[in-house]
Amino acid sequence: MKRVLPGFPLTLGFTVFYLTLIVLIPFGALAFRTFDGPFEVFWKAVSSERVIASYKLSFGISLAAALINGVFGYITAWALTRYEFPGRRLLDGLIDLPFALPTAVAGIALTALYAESGWVGGPIKPVLEKFFGFSQIAYTRIGILVALIFIGFPFVVRTLQPVIQSLSNELEEAAATLGASRFQTFLRVIFPATLPSLLTGILLAFGRSVGEYGSVVFISGNLPFKTEITPVQIVAKLEDYNYQGAAAIGFVMLLFSLVIVALVNAFQYWHQKRIGIRNL
Repeated sequence: MKRVLPGFPLTLGFTVFYLTLIVLIPFGALAFRTFDGPFEVFWKAVSSERVIASYKLSFGISLAAALINGVFGYITAWALTRYEFPGRRLLDGLIDLPFALPTAVAGIALTALYAESGWVGGPIKPVLEKFFGFSQIAYTRIGILVALIFIGFPFVVRTLQPVIQSLSNELEEAAATLGASRFQTFLRVIFPATLPSLLTGILLAFGRSVGEYGSVVFISGNLPFKTEITPVQIVAKLEDYNYQGAAAIGFVMLLFSLVIVALVNAFQYWHQKRIGIRNL
């Protein structure tokens, strides 16, 4: 069988070389630096009370932000794909803004917006106190949640849009012909077909949020045991010239990232298996 692109050994060799240079060698260097010393040093760095608190904060709020993005990202992807309305293309383009915007700029903008002296933080302060029991968004965990929702939102929308677009209207028409309501059609026909892509988008948003630094460091306030995320701990150890401690925490984050990547691939394989696609 003739291939469109000739030279399989050459292209495979270049691929392996490129991945080794860009991915494997840096990861290997990180692992070497992590265990370049007694195991007690590694364990002390990754299991201190302050670091454990940052793990709980980073992973907990990242998961909450990913789930929120799953709900509203699904609604947004559906609206942008299935409906025509004025400004749809502009709105669709704005979805990619967190991809193009530097994370530090996003953090500064969100802080200026939600601080007590900001456009949103000041006017809504009485509303927050009256109905929700807190008075500010910036420099709190709520501010971190807002920042992570902002940077993770495009992952869900862009993952779902092609799948929703590929859904055949004939399935919905057949369900309606059989007497299914709109809710039943969505629950039994549309949602199962989009579930693997939805889970993939949520995991991608979760993985992106866990390692986020630029947009969070400004709005969080970096209060130990309260609003200090794990990447801040890594930077703090680097500033103290504790390279092994920083590498140890980074290695733990790398392991979690590999688990997330494995889960994403598992959901994609599950989706391909359900729709009858086999890898060639």
